[in-house]
Amino acid sequence: MNSDKTTHFGFETVKAEEKADRVREVFDSVASNYDIMNDLMSLGVHRLWKHVAIDLSAVRNGQHVLDLASGTGDLASRFAGLVGPEGRVVMSDINLAMLEEGRKRMVDAGHVGNVEYLQINAEEIPFPDNSFDCVTIGFGLRNVTDKDKALREMFRVIKPGGRVLVLEFSKPVNKPLEKIYDFYSFKALPLMGKLVAKDAESYRYLAESIRMHPDQETLKQMMQDAGFEHCDYHNLTGGVVAMHRGFKL
Repeated sequence: MNSDKTTHFGFETVKAEEKADRVREVFDSVASNYDIMNDLMSLGVHRLWKHVAIDLSAVRNGQHVLDLASGTGDLASRFAGLVGPEGRVVMSDINLAMLEEGRKRMVDAGHVGNVEYLQINAEEIPFPDNSFDCVTIGFGLRNVTDKDKALREMFRVIKPGGRVLVLEFSKPVNKPLEKIYDFYSFKALPLMGKLVAKDAESYRYLAESIRMHPDQETLKQMMQDAGFEHCDYHNLTGGVVAMHRGFKL
């Protein structure tokens, strides 16, 4: 990577080659409190957002699924049940601490035999072309340094007829909600991080990373540029979160 190339880390401008390590440090810090903070931050609504993603994925018995940025495995756990013993789920994350937390949770839930665990950078997916029926990334694309490259990689590894789903924070669709969301993100969220996870800075970064992420139409265009067809998106909770979907035909 060109050492002169820069990107954003929240609102901070950093060398592109440094971002992955900076993101890794954030999630090393929050891994042990990740599930508790997700419930607190979203008032539990993140479970409904993920339920929508599962429904739109149309994953069926016997299929192969790659879940990028799995975190503690909310999506991967559901997929493991849907694909059955004949199917395969690859649960992955760039952050080893998060992946280890997720693996413990998956084993505790009894998901064995059809689940693999791999530390993967979404920009360099280590699988051949046309390997998966479905690729998902939930609340992880905003942390990727080169999003266009990651989308091209996702397109490469899905089979013809397959689909990619990107569940991510996005832009609220009305001004009053946007103002409330800004106050919550930059005031309440770091305070919760400080009180619960003893880490205000990591949660301040998470809020900033959301604001730097492309809006709904921009991300849809990025997916089309990567080769996806029939791209669409579904706004959830007034656009606070959006579910993008694209197909490889």
